[in-house]
Amino acid sequence: MKALSKTVKRLYKIRFEIFLTTQLLILFGSLIVPADFFEFTVLPLLYLISILAGILMISKRKKLTWFFILLFAVSVGIFGSSMIYRQESQANILMRLSIYFVFHIVVAWNIVQQVWRAKRVNKNVILGLMSGYISLGFLAFFLFMSIELTHPGAFQGALLQSKDFVGFSEAILYYSYITLLTIGYGEIIPVIPIAQKAAMLVGLVGQFYLVIVTAVVVEKYIRHSADN
Repeated sequence: MKALSKTVKRLYKIRFEIFLTTQLLILFGSLIVPADFFEFTVLPLLYLISILAGILMISKRKKLTWFFILLFAVSVGIFGSSMIYRQESQANILMRLSIYFVFHIVVAWNIVQQVWRAKRVNKNVILGLMSGYISLGFLAFFLFMSIELTHPGAFQGALLQSKDFVGFSEAILYYSYITLLTIGYGEIIPVIPIAQKAAMLVGLVGQFYLVIVTAVVVEKYIRHSADN
């Protein structure tokens, strides 16, 4: 137990590096791994690893830690069943999306808290700031995918013409970050009210993060740099 405790303490010091690495692998892993293999085998494993990284992130909060452990156990069960039967039902997909949505809400909120309370801006604060923003994109993705699964045709556009689930989910992931960044190229558009409201919410949250959380970090950095 002591060895495990020491390992956790060492890993806690690089918690932001670990979490940010898993996020980047989830986003860009399909560029180096065949799409189907990545989507149905590697990606679920990366999400499980990200939950473990999230557990490490909030390991000093015991109740949340046990909650994340429960989420991890449920995710493992869903992943195991999909591997056995080589397919996923819509119910399983929705359950996984719900788990990851809750997970990223909790983690993003805790990252913002840790960044906000930091007295000095160091490497961990910068990495935490980046991870928090990327987490918002994942939240948008899970939200948009859930809407599309429960309201087919909620999003339409040239990139959604493919019937392939892998291509479809990649397109929604792309749309999530384009919306968060408020770029809006127009290849995908929300066509029903709930999808439109969700897109508005994502855009607003992204802007609030940039103009409030990022501004606070920049202000701390400028102030402490002046003190030195």
